Amino acid sequence: QVQFVESGGGLVHAGGSLRLSCETSGIIFRSSRMDWYRQAPGKQRELVAVITTDGTTTYIDAVKGRFTISRDNEKKTLYLQMTNLKPDDTAVYYCKAFDLGVDYWGQGTQVTVSS
Repeated sequence: QVQFVESGGGLVHAGGSLRLSCETSGIIFRSSRMDWYRQAPGKQRELVAVITTDGTTTYIDAVKGRFTISRDNEKKTLYLQMTNLKPDDTAVYYCKAFDLGVDYWGQGTQVTVSS
């Protein structure tokens, strides 16, 4: 049974920081590409950051230099460290795993940045 537990979201002032976590079970975490997505109100879900199985990371331009994606294969947990947050970062953030050709999604965690 695949299960993702996301945590770390909340309300923060602009310029603040949050760390999102996505604890997984039921997937082969070590061999899964892991992504963070976000969906703002009235907008399509967008890919924010990617970390491959060998630790290579990719970010969209809007978060480069502010967000850091990382993984702990022993804990089967994905992280997103977010700094210098902006109101435009307000969204529901989702983790996603690509495991053996199948996408698995977390339930999402709300991040709200006030100006």
